[in-house]
Amino acid sequence: MYRYLLLFWLCLLSMLHPLRGMAAIPDSTATAPNKQRLVVLGSGFAVGYTAMLVSLNQAWYKDQERTSFHFFNDNRQWKQMDKAGHFWGAFHQSRAGIDLLRWAGVPDKQAIWYGGLTGIFLQSPIEVFDGFQSDYGASVGDAIANTVGSAAVVAQELAWREVRIMPKFSFRTTGYAAERPNVLGSTLPEQALKDYNGQTYWLSVNVGDFLKTESHYPKWLSIAVGYGAEGMVYNDPELNRARGFNARRQFYLSPDLNLMHFKGRSKVLNTALYVLSIVKIPAPALEYNRKDGLRFHPLYF
Repeated sequence: MYRYLLLFWLCLLSMLHPLRGMAAIPDSTATAPNKQRLVVLGSGFAVGYTAMLVSLNQAWYKDQERTSFHFFNDNRQWKQMDKAGHFWGAFHQSRAGIDLLRWAGVPDKQAIWYGGLTGIFLQSPIEVFDGFQSDYGASVGDAIANTVGSAAVVAQELAWREVRIMPKFSFRTTGYAAERPNVLGSTLPEQALKDYNGQTYWLSVNVGDFLKTESHYPKWLSIAVGYGAEGMVYNDPELNRARGFNARRQFYLSPDLNLMHFKGRSKVLNTALYVLSIVKIPAPALEYNRKDGLRFHPLYF
């Protein structure tokens, strides 16, 4: 569900695309927030987010049995892939929140701190909804992952006034979804959201940003480390093994593009690059897992 929230937030960002090229630091001549932009941003967020929560409640929770609020420990499930997803989602929700407040002329440190809370603010109502479901409950692990994701972008903005280590997402289809299509998805969009076997989460490091200005290292070339898992059809590890599935973690190393390096004068292009920067481009990759050891992928999605 964190992906639906991220898509909502990025859609709002896209509608407000004149973000001055997504500059890392706002115009130093700005002396006060732009009230008109703050009103547009606040009203758009309030209406859109409220409508989305109501729709989500009707579509996702309406027919599920409810109980009193409780917590549910799911930290051992899915090889923590869901936690990686929460980190990724909260990071980019907070990242967008910071840049939207900058667009509205909010002073930089205030934009960082207030915008940095966006991921936590967007995700918390979902945990409340989950807490009333009889089949599961609110997850402390999810809440921690959300907080760490938001904190990661705040820390980078405070240290460098830009994002140099970008969490990214990639997906490939797997045969595991056919084993439980009701859980792992029956269509491609559903599988991209639900099939953890095909998901990979990356930390893409913009190496050039850490080097001196006179360095000849290409600023567009990043290095990404990835984490994934495979062989997961049932969320409970013991049940998954009992049904004959061998779950294992996967670790990756791959080149990547720093898309934000290609910003120009076009506001539409800059916004497109900004949105696409949450996704890892297909590229050669080196994988390690305990079953196969080292494997090379000529092109990994």
